[in-house]
Amino acid sequence: MIYCVEDDDAIRELIVYALRSSGLEARGFTDGGGFFPALAEELPELALLDVMLPGEDGLRILRRLREDERTRGLPVLLLTAKSAEFDKVLGLDSGADDYITKPFGVMEMIARVKAALRRAGQEKAKMEKPLRFASLTLYPEQHRVLAAGQETRLTFKEFALLQYLLANVGLALSRDQILTAVWGYDFEGETRTVDMHIKTLRQKLGPPGELIETIRGIGYKIGGRYE
Repeated sequence: MIYCVEDDDAIRELIVYALRSSGLEARGFTDGGGFFPALAEELPELALLDVMLPGEDGLRILRRLREDERTRGLPVLLLTAKSAEFDKVLGLDSGADDYITKPFGVMEMIARVKAALRRAGQEKAKMEKPLRFASLTLYPEQHRVLAAGQETRLTFKEFALLQYLLANVGLALSRDQILTAVWGYDFEGETRTVDMHIKTLRQKLGPPGELIETIRGIGYKIGGRYE
């Protein structure tokens, strides 16, 4: 089941019709007022959220989903205006899995939904073990990070960034590699996005943040081996 929250009747009906025509079950909602009661009854496989909604907007709904243990891992795709780059970045940092820019083609929308469902299935199938290096420990399933024994609160993108670095200990990762792995191959931002997130990640981790090394002219890496 796919849930779509979109206040534009024509767009919502098009999305629901297209998803059903492609063999997926789908339900549409005009706002969070109908969406959250439906969540309590049945948890969907994926949610499509329009950013610009009346009352509670899509980004706020996304944050509520990520704060709730029951919906924390629910794949979410944002529907954004073409010029709303800030909303795209903010949405990805808040835990969105992808975004679809309006106006969009029906086939592209279906392809992105199916790709997100495949990724979610692959992640769920993995036996996720803690990633450890020196004084850093990351628990993928619990979305927890311990830095020198202290719990550290990270945004979803900071968490994914640290997870990618820890999964590739000892490897020098270019900014483009990091952008592709953490933000997605079609992210329209710049490599400075990586630098900004590395900076805040180091600050939040405290002294263990020094384990993230800058490789001049390339990108970043963590250490040389697991302990």
